[in-house]
Amino acid sequence: MVRSMTGYGHSANHFGGYKVQIEIKSVNHRYSEIVVRMPREWTCFEEAMKRAVQQRIKRGRVDIFIHREREGEGESAVDIQWPMVEAYMQAADRLRNRYGLTDSVRLQDILQLPDVIAMRDEATLSEEEMEKELLAGLSEALDGLCRMRAREGEHLARDIMDRLLYLESIHAEMAGLAPTVVEEYRTKLKQKLEDLQDSAFTIDEYKFGMEVALFAERSNIDEELTRLRSHFEQCRQLLQSEDPVGRKLDFLIQEMNREVNTIGSKANHLALVNRVVDMKAELEKIREQVANME
Repeated sequence: MVRSMTGYGHSANHFGGYKVQIEIKSVNHRYSEIVVRMPREWTCFEEAMKRAVQQRIKRGRVDIFIHREREGEGESAVDIQWPMVEAYMQAADRLRNRYGLTDSVRLQDILQLPDVIAMRDEATLSEEEMEKELLAGLSEALDGLCRMRAREGEHLARDIMDRLLYLESIHAEMAGLAPTVVEEYRTKLKQKLEDLQDSAFTIDEYKFGMEVALFAERSNIDEELTRLRSHFEQCRQLLQSEDPVGRKLDFLIQEMNREVNTIGSKANHLALVNRVVDMKAELEKIREQVANME
């Protein structure tokens, strides 16, 4: 099943005297990147949460936001971080002495400084219980995220399948035009030589045949067409895979572009060149879709 890298999930649960909401968003990224934003007191659970995400999300940037709201009149206490206060006061004294300042430090100023005041919760759950509850909420949010990524992936896969059909129709036209390229070249070259022919110049049929044969060899695109057909089949197989296929599809699109570019460089035929342009435009649309796949 193809999955998109874009999605959103949410959960809301009550534990430890809090209402805890977990939001998880994912967007395109070349690799896997997980960022967790949570209350500082819970950062000890960050690695466990990242591991849980990595088990289910293989590629993309994932942002996790954990919001907590105290319920009722839960017990809490305010702690003054005396070492921080002392450090701030010493720094103020040094600034005052160095620059001859006369301002005094007010209580309001101290309370606004970072890390001076810390809220201490009277925990109702042990650390192990808290981690278990957080991971359960994360799993619920991940379920929603994965469902959205799967739905979006289905749309992407259907779109690419339709575009593959169009590419195959262009491929069929190329295959039909390929044999006519040499014949048209032969006809045009023959006509030019006949126009130049006079008593002093006659057509050397052997050299004429050699020239046509060399052109046929230079302009032959059978190998490129065969490889393109194989790439189309591989693309279909990847779109039906259960594994993340974004990177593989991206590589496959690059290979298709390479074959099409080779055909373009060999083509000496207006209709064939036009088909090359059409195919490159369609491959670019597929590449943009593949960029959204896990």
